[in-house]
Amino acid sequence: MSTITAAAVKELRDKTGAGMMDCKQALVETNGDMEAAVDLLRKKGLSKAAKKSDRVAAQGLIGVTSKVRSGALVEVNSETDFVARNPQFQEMVQTITSLAAGTGGDVGKLLAAAYPGSSGSVDDKIKDAIATIGENMSLRRTAALAVKEGVVADYMHNKAGDGIGKIGVLVALESAGDSNALEQLGRQLAMHIAAASPLVVNVEDLPQEAIERERAIYVEQAKAEPRNAGKSDEILAKASEGRLQKEFVSQSVLLKQVFVIDGKATVAEILKQAEKDVGAPVKIAAFVRYALGEGIAKKEEDFAAEVAKTIGAAAGAKPAEAPKKEEAKAESAPAKAPASKKGKKKS
Repeated sequence: MSTITAAAVKELRDKTGAGMMDCKQALVETNGDMEAAVDLLRKKGLSKAAKKSDRVAAQGLIGVTSKVRSGALVEVNSETDFVARNPQFQEMVQTITSLAAGTGGDVGKLLAAAYPGSSGSVDDKIKDAIATIGENMSLRRTAALAVKEGVVADYMHNKAGDGIGKIGVLVALESAGDSNALEQLGRQLAMHIAAASPLVVNVEDLPQEAIERERAIYVEQAKAEPRNAGKSDEILAKASEGRLQKEFVSQSVLLKQVFVIDGKATVAEILKQAEKDVGAPVKIAAFVRYALGEGIAKKEEDFAAEVAKTIGAAAGAKPAEAPKKEEAKAESAPAKAPASKKGKKKS
């Protein structure tokens, strides 16, 4: 019997996407023959993970957990919402979330962490789930917060189960006050963050380039107004400052946002009011908000083109391209006389 090396196991895993222990067992059963091991894994259905790795996984679940002074968030993606409702998938996300606080927001460490009840890692467990369930999945990101004194509170919106759902929030509050009152305040703030989606805690945290980009947009919009004809950029920038503060800064900075639960006071004012119940000053040290699939480029399928391609292939002919919606509208719409031209983000 030949010796099975770690390098051989890694090579087989890279080729097939199967779990580490499955790869080792396949090499043992085939006496180290790499190609035979690949065929064996394919027969067992364990090499499907690699074939599905190029498919967009934008569904899935957010997981959140917190324990008094620390907490963690994860996002585990799948291709469809159907899988997100699968009890096996949900249990896996909950287990991965429970491990996240100990890995300090490091995806690599979390993937390498031992998965409870198995001889493999979190990464192995995900690949096994891909082979079992039949969809591409991935641990996309993780974050962790902790405070020396105070609380880390959490909130999950659109819950699918205990600690899992579509929008997860962690908020870290630093204070020497009553922990129960802090916990209640933290949960309300986490609910606010889920709804209002701020970018930063303080004005000072806003990147200067983001402010300048918004200012430039407002200036260009002001230039298009006839009443501002001939005015310099400097004058228009000053005139747009009020709008910049109201529409961008006040909407992006957590402390300046109107508290959604109250509807009147700002978050900064709510913190000041809460100090009476807490019995000490309260500071929002940090927050993290995960919304499922945000930032993932979802592949849009052209159904008409796909049907045309399938029909063409079945007929043995070169598939014709389906007309674009704009072209179809142009062909079917009656001709119009040229009209005279008139002057006229959410990141």
